[in-house]
Amino acid sequence: MKLISVNIGQAGMVQRKNYSEKTGIFKIPTDKAVEIGKLGLAGDVIISEKHHGGPDQAVYIYGGADYDWWRNELDRGLAPGIFGENLTISNLASASFSIGDILHVGEVSLQVTAPRIPCKNFAARMEDPQFVKKFRAAERPGLYCRVLKEGSVQAGDLVHVERYEKDTVSLLEVYRDYYEPKLEESVIRSFLAAPIAIRMRLDKEEALEAHLGFGRE
Repeated sequence: MKLISVNIGQAGMVQRKNYSEKTGIFKIPTDKAVEIGKLGLAGDVIISEKHHGGPDQAVYIYGGADYDWWRNELDRGLAPGIFGENLTISNLASASFSIGDILHVGEVSLQVTAPRIPCKNFAARMEDPQFVKKFRAAERPGLYCRVLKEGSVQAGDLVHVERYEKDTVSLLEVYRDYYEPKLEESVIRSFLAAPIAIRMRLDKEEALEAHLGFGRE
């Protein structure tokens, strides 16, 4: 696999029904080398820090195989960065990954922590009010990653995938669980055993406490 495109976020506005909202979903490809640190790409704009960014969702990746599927599904051209991803990687199908898998991209090592959950800004970016539903149904969520090794990347860099060998869950299990959470203790513990993103970890820890009856009088 190769890095097709490096995309830097710029602040922009999306139009909702009755108002406009500022967003960082507009990612512009660059042909220059870009530094990636623990909090993501140098110069990348993140507006909604409650849901995006942070050390466990520092980099968002979308793949060429998923792009090809969407081009056929939507019957339209799709330029790199349109899904809001920082890195576009050839031949990558996000549904084939598990939490903990590592992608070595140029000098950088990135560990998969979570799927991308679509939002209304994403639908506005795609100019399709039904796109959140379509994206969910497609089950091609892309990869949120934490940065294990900092460095620079540039379009054309080779990409090597290292599969996680410890206890984990698949990216699709996590994605489906977001919409239809499984509350069995064994399932919750399987999520917590994997190197999931901190936002999800806090939710699962709370779910486990509720399951075990912690805090009840």
